Amino acid sequence: AEEKAGRAVLVRVGVRRTGRHAEQQDEAQWAQTRTQEVPSEHEKELLHCEVDRALSRALSINAFDYNCHLDLIKLLRQEGELVKLRRARQKMSELFPLTEEIWLDWLKDEIKMASEISEREKVYELFERAVKDYICPEIWLEYAQYSIGGIGQEGGIEKVRSIFERALTAVGLHVTKGTALWEAYREFENAILETAQLGAETPKLAEYQAYIDFEMKAGDPARIQLIYERALAENCLVPDLWARYNQYLDRQLKVKELVLSAHDRAVRNCPWTVGLWIQYLLAMERHGVDHCIISEMFEKALNAGFIQATDYVEIWQAYLDYLRRRVDFTQDSSKELEELRSSFARAVEYLKQEVEERFSESGDPSCTIMQNWARVEARLCNNMQKARELWDNIMTKGNAKYANMWLEYYNLERAHGDTQHCRKALHRAVQCTSDYPEHVCEVLLTLERIEGTLEDWDAAVQKTENRLARVNEQRAKAAEKEAALARQEEEKAEQRKQSRAEKKASKKAKKNRIGEKRKADDDDEGEWGQEEEEEQPSKRHKGDGDGLLLEEDMELETGLFGRSGPEKPDLSTNQKEKPSTSRKDVPKVLHDSSKDNITVFVSNLSYNMTDPEVKLKELFESCGEVAQIRPVFSNKGTFRGYCYVEFKDEKSALQALGLDRNVVEGRPMFVSPCVDKNKNPDFKVFRYSTTLEKHKLFISGLPFSCTKEELEDICKAHGNVKDIRLVTNRAGKPKGLAYVEFENEAQASQAVLKMDGLTIKEHIIKVAISNPPLRKLPDKAEAGRASQFAVPRQIYGARGKGRTQLSMMPRALQRQSNPVAKAENGMVQNSPAASSERTEEPKKMSNADFAKMLLNK
Repeated sequence: AEEKAGRAVLVRVGVRRTGRHAEQQDEAQWAQTRTQEVPSEHEKELLHCEVDRALSRALSINAFDYNCHLDLIKLLRQEGELVKLRRARQKMSELFPLTEEIWLDWLKDEIKMASEISEREKVYELFERAVKDYICPEIWLEYAQYSIGGIGQEGGIEKVRSIFERALTAVGLHVTKGTALWEAYREFENAILETAQLGAETPKLAEYQAYIDFEMKAGDPARIQLIYERALAENCLVPDLWARYNQYLDRQLKVKELVLSAHDRAVRNCPWTVGLWIQYLLAMERHGVDHCIISEMFEKALNAGFIQATDYVEIWQAYLDYLRRRVDFTQDSSKELEELRSSFARAVEYLKQEVEERFSESGDPSCTIMQNWARVEARLCNNMQKARELWDNIMTKGNAKYANMWLEYYNLERAHGDTQHCRKALHRAVQCTSDYPEHVCEVLLTLERIEGTLEDWDAAVQKTENRLARVNEQRAKAAEKEAALARQEEEKAEQRKQSRAEKKASKKAKKNRIGEKRKADDDDEGEWGQEEEEEQPSKRHKGDGDGLLLEEDMELETGLFGRSGPEKPDLSTNQKEKPSTSRKDVPKVLHDSSKDNITVFVSNLSYNMTDPEVKLKELFESCGEVAQIRPVFSNKGTFRGYCYVEFKDEKSALQALGLDRNVVEGRPMFVSPCVDKNKNPDFKVFRYSTTLEKHKLFISGLPFSCTKEELEDICKAHGNVKDIRLVTNRAGKPKGLAYVEFENEAQASQAVLKMDGLTIKEHIIKVAISNPPLRKLPDKAEAGRASQFAVPRQIYGARGKGRTQLSMMPRALQRQSNPVAKAENGMVQNSPAASSERTEEPKKMSNADFAKMLLNK
C-alpha cells in the first residue's frame, strides 16, 4: 500500500517513467522520500539499505545516470561505507569528469585515512587524476599543502617545489584564486629559509656555497648573481668566493660594466690575493679598456702588498703576456715592442731589487721571466743574439748545474739558431751539469752522430768520457766517505759500549774492596762514594745496545723536540738538609728497547713532584691501560723530572702523545716517542710546521697576563678559530707569543688586517702570517772542525754561557792539543812531526776525566 501511495505521489508531481528503468528510478526516489519521512533509526537504516539497493539496480540498468551516481555517493558517505564509497567514486570517475567539490570530498576522505607511505603515494596518484579533469585552484592548493607533510622524506623539499611550480603554471594567473597559491609558495620558502638560517652561523660561507651550487644547476643568471652578491655581502674577505663570482661573470654574463665593477670590488676587498688582480687585468683587456688604465691598475697591483715572492712573479708574467699580445711582430720596430722589452728589463730588475730585499729570495729561481723574454726575442723578433745574452745571464744565476736548463737553451738554439751554437751549448752543459750529466752527454753524442764531422765526433766522445769518469770518481769518493762515516759511528758506539763495560767492572771491583768500610761508616763516606759509584747509572736515559744511554745523549734527543736537557733541580733548604737516600733505595731505570713502540718518554716535570708514579698514572690512564711507570731519580733519591710510561698496547702509547704540553703542577709536560737516537739519528718529532702556513697567524707583544680564552674572544670576531697556542718556556710561564689557527686563508688574512697594531691591556700587538725563518745549519765538515776545540756544553749548563760570556774552564784545559800553524808568505808551515805524518786526533775527555784533573788525580 505504501509503495502504491509513493508511486501515486510521484505521478502527481509530474514524474513519468516508462518501462522497467522508469519503475526502478521511481522506486529509488520513493525510497529517498521515505527515508526523510521516517524518524525511527532502525527504519531509517532499513530504508538506506533499500535506497542503496535501488540505486545500485538503477545504475546496473543505466550506468550513465549522473544523478544516480551522485545520490549513491552521498548515501554511502552518510553511512560511512568506505569500501563501497571508493568503488562508487571510482566508477563515476571512470565515466564522468568529476567536479571540484566531488574531488575535494573524495581527497579529504582519503587524506584522513592515509598514514603509511604506501597510502600517501595512492593519495598523490589521486591528486594527479584530480588536476586533469578541470582547472581547479582549490585542488592544486590542497595538493601543494598535502605534499608539505612529506617534506621529511628523501627529496621532500624538491617534490614540494615541483608541485608548487606546476600549480603556478596551471592556475597561477587565476584572477580570484591564483594569489592563494603564490602566498602559500612564498610562506613555504620563507619557512625553509628561516630553518636554514637557524642552523647556520655567520658568515654562513658553506651554506652560501651550497646554495650557489644549487642555483648553478638551474642556470638562471639573475638568481645566480643575486645569491653571489648576498654571499659576498657577508663574506667580502674570502678571495675564493670573489674568484668564483668573477669567473662566472667573465664566462656567462659578459656585461662590461657589471664584470669590471665586480673585479674592482674584489681587489679592493682582498688586495693581497694575486689571482684576483690577474683576473682583473684579463677582464680589462677582454673588454677593450684603454692601455693607460690597464697600466695604472698593474702599478696598483705591485703596491698591493703580496705575502709571497712568487706572487710578484705571477703578476709580472700576466702583465708581460698582455703587453706581448699588443705587439705586431710583422713590423721590425714599434712602440709596443719597445715597451714590451723595457717592461721585461724592469721586471727582472724589480725582482732583483725589491722582491729579494723584502723576502730574501727572488721568487723566480729558474728565471722564467727571462726565459720567456728569450723566447720572444728568438721566435717572434728573430733576434738570437739577444736571446743568447739572456740565457748567459740565466746560467750565471746558479742554473748552470741543471741539465734541464741547458736542454731548454739547446732546444731554443735548435729551433731558431744554428748547429755551431747548439754544439757550443752542449759542450758547456757537459762541463757544468751536476745533476744528470749522462743525459746531456747523450744529447751531445746524438747531435754529432747526425750532423757532426769525424773530428766533432771524436771531440764529443773524449769530452763525455772524461766528464763521466770524473763524475763516477766523485760519486765513488762520496760513497766511500759516507761508508767511512758510518764505520766511525759504529766504532764510536762500540768504544762507548766497551768503556761502559770497563767502568762497570772497575766499580764492581772497587765495591768489593771498600764494601766492609762502607758498611761500617756509611754516613761519613756514603755521599761522595755513592755519587762516584752511581755516576754512570744516573746518566741513563734510553736503551742502546746493552740497554743504557748517557745523559748527554738524552739532552741531545730532547733537543730534537725544541727542548734542552733536563734542568738541574733547585734544591730548597729543606731538601738540602734531608739525608740522602741510600744506594739500595735508588731505582735502577733499565729500558728495554724492544718496547719502544708501547712506551713514551715524559720530561720537563717538576722536581718537587711527590709520588710521580701515582700522579702520572692518574693522568695517563685516560689513554689506556698503563703497564708500568718508571720515574728516574738522582743518587740522593730526588726526582730528576723525567720518566718512562709503558702501556699495554701501542694504540694507547700513540694516544698518550696527545698529552704533550699539558700543564702538570705549573709546568708544560713534554711527551715524546721513545726512540733510540743512536739507531735512528735522523728521527725527529716536531708538532708544529716550520714553513709558511697561510691559515695560521703569529702574534707577538701580548701581555703575559693574557689568557687563551681572552685571545680567542678577540680572534673569533674575524673568523672561525680552530686552535690557539700560547708559547711558554719550560717552566710554563708565558713569553708574550701565540699562534692562532683559522679555518682558512681568507679568515686569517682578514684577521691580520684587523688585528695588527691592536692594543691589548696597554700592549700593542703585532700580527703576521705564520712563516718561521729557515734555520741555516752549518755543513757537517765545518761543524766537525768547529766542534774539535769547542768547550763541552755541560760546562755551561742547559742554556750555554751566561750573560757574562765567561768560561769557568781553567785556561790550562783550554790549550789546543794541536798548535795552530803559522802562515808565512801565504803558505802554512807545518811542524816537522805534522809534515811527516798526521797528528793523532786528541782523545775526547769525559766529565770524570775533568774532575780528576781539577783534583790533581
